[in-house]
Parts: sequence; structure tokens; C-alpha cells
Amino acid sequence: MKWGRFLAFLLMAAVILGGTAGSVTNLWKSIPLGLDLQGGFDLLYKIEPLPGQPITESGKQALVQAVENRINSIGTESPMIDLEGQNELRVQLAGTFNQAHAKQVIGTTAQLQIYSSAKIDKKTGKITGPAGKLLATGSDLKSNATWVQDPNTGQNEVAISFKNPTQWENITKQYYQKPIYVFLNGQLLTDPVIKQKMYSGDSVISGPSLNTVQACNQLANSINAGALPYNLSLVSQQSVGPSLGQESLKATLWAGLAAMVLIFIFMIVMYRMAGLIADLALVAYGYVTIAVFDGMHIVLTLSGLAALVLGVGMAVDANIITYERIKDEMRNGRSLKSAVKIGNKNALRTILDSNATTFIAGAVMYAFGEGDIRGFATALMISIIVSLLTAVLLSRVLLFTFTNSNAIRRPWWYGVGKGVLKNDETKV
Repeated sequence: MKWGRFLAFLLMAAVILGGTAGSVTNLWKSIPLGLDLQGGFDLLYKIEPLPGQPITESGKQALVQAVENRINSIGTESPMIDLEGQNELRVQLAGTFNQAHAKQVIGTTAQLQIYSSAKIDKKTGKITGPAGKLLATGSDLKSNATWVQDPNTGQNEVAISFKNPTQWENITKQYYQKPIYVFLNGQLLTDPVIKQKMYSGDSVISGPSLNTVQACNQLANSINAGALPYNLSLVSQQSVGPSLGQESLKATLWAGLAAMVLIFIFMIVMYRMAGLIADLALVAYGYVTIAVFDGMHIVLTLSGLAALVLGVGMAVDANIITYERIKDEMRNGRSLKSAVKIGNKNALRTILDSNATTFIAGAVMYAFGEGDIRGFATALMISIIVSLLTAVLLSRVLLFTFTNSNAIRRPWWYGVGKGVLKNDETKV
């Protein structure tokens, strides 16, 4: 027996089992769960154009980014934001949070505008006639707005900074000792008189509607997230309780665990030592797949779990194809080492072809599907790539290392019946 190769095999097995057992629990807990697994809030909006701004594909992508920025500002992790149909946007927020506040933050257009003059209805605070020159909008501001408090008066304010300080400098010079009018969504926020010329681009916004810290923070978050390029009209909303999701998750996990155990037993019964090597590769497959999900910040849903379980079957199927090819070569009289080498080579193309066709199906589902279909397709494609790395590449390395160690030479340990290969390691 070649002890160096045998010890190398044992070391690889120990790394796979030890690394998995030591961190898989924490890794699993770090993966964000979707709406169907932990409950949350489902919102469907209709996208409506602003005056003079027709809906375009690039505009819809900018809308998705703006909504994501707003959601991030309220501390909700891993939102699912998908465009549906022609002009609809679905937002799914998992977990526990203030749903009313989240809905308000997402749907508010937050068009900040500063005018040189305006005719205002004193009761409503809205523009009633032609406004003066548009001096600046929210897009001219940096994404660093924040709540501050005047040290002298204690008044709540929102500190802002212009991207181009010269723009604010010119405004303060031109309208020195004159009022300017700050509107949010057509509603007057404040009409301060410019009392000094400012050169740094920094200023503050205050007013009766910003008399609370919450109101200031909400405006600051809206400025930082950017204005929505289109209006969002709420079509439907649904609160999803976590109990059904947790029960489904528990049932799915138990089903997946049972399937894994049965597959492990089947592989060992059918292929003995080779089956044990396949089981090691399956353990690596499960761990690497979870690690990829965590690293890519993929939200795990029930459909994603289904794809992971399906991926286990695909991964073990690759091993079965390989081992059957090896058994065929051994039945034809080849030596163990030669059968392992040629069997792996003959099986590789079949494995690649079958995985390629499934990957193409997943890519098509991702391209044309929506919601859970996309989630399933993403998990499926990741599973295929990982299974090729583990069930094919890693399994081959483990099998070659073990067979080359000459620790076990009897064909029976590789799933072949007695008498097929006698004492012929010299056969080619």
C-alpha cells in the first residue's frame, strides 16, 4: 500500500467532514430567508409616468434601484424587487418591521424642488400658479442628508450638501436677502430668506412639517435614496404570517435530510467504497452550495430549497454514471486503475451534456420567468455548477487518490461482483 496517497485521501476526507461540521450551522443561519419562509410584506405597484417622462426600460431599471435604496434606508435586508408584466413592480420584504412606514418610504415620489418664486395657496401649501425659475432639484444634492438640530434654537433640520458647491454659491449670491421656495412633491416645505452667501455647498432645510426627528429622517432618507423616476400606485398589499413558512421550511428540511440519508445508504450499498467517496463529494456539494448562496446574498425561498434538493439528485447521478462506466470497464477485463481512468473519461461527456441541457432550461426560466420561477432557476443553475465541481472534479480526485494508494484492490469494493477481476492489476 502507498501510505502517502492513502494519508492524502484521509486528509481530504477529514477536511471535508471537519470543515462542514464546524461551520455549516452558522453558514445556514446567515442565509436570508424569503417571504414564504419567514413571513413579511408583499406589495404590488403600478408604474405610472410623470408628466413629460414616458416609461422606458432604462427608467424601470432606475426605478428598481431607487426603490432598493429606499428599502435599505429602513434597515430591511435582502428585499426581492421584480418587474412584472408591462408596468408593474412587486416588492417583497421578509421579516418583522413597521409595514406602514415601509410602504410610505417606498411609494413616496420625493420630488424635491427649489424655486426662485411661487404663488402658493395658504391653506394647502401647494403651487396655485406659474412658479418662478427652477433653481435646483433633489438630483443636485449629495446622498449625505441627515437630521441635525440647531444648537441655538433646538429646531429640527435636515442638513444637505450640493454636489456642485458653485451651484449653491450662485443661488445664494443671486437671491441674497430674497426668499426661495423649497417644495417636496409639490407641497411647500419652507420659504427661507437667504441671509448670507454660502460657498461650501452646505445648507439646511427646516419648516413646520419637519418639526419631528422622524419627519427629518424620512426626508433625509428620501433625498439620499433619490427621487423615483415614475409614480408608484399601490395595486395590492398582503401581510404574510411566518407560521406557514416556518412549518413549510421545517417539513422541507426534514424531507431533504431524509433524502440525503437514503441516497447515502443507497450509494454505499450499491458501490461500497466508491459509494462512500461519492457521499463525501455530496457533503462537499451541500456545503459549497450553501456557501455560494451566502456569498452571493441570495434570498432562499421554498422553490430555491426544492432546487437544492433536486441538485443533490443530479450530483449523485453524475457519480452513478461514472461508477457504472467503471464497472463496465472492469467487466471487460481492465485493471482497477485502468477502469477508473477510462470510466471517468467515458462518463465525463455524458455528464456534461446532461448538465448543460438542464442549465439551459434554468437560464431560459430565469430570462422569461418572474418571482419564484426566477428563484428556482437561480438555485438550479448554482446547483449544477457546484455539482460539476464536487460530484465530478472532487469525486474524481478522491477516487484516483484512493485507488492509487492500493489500499483496497478487490472489485467488490467498487460495486462489481466476485470473480469479475481476479488478480490482474497488470491488465490494461
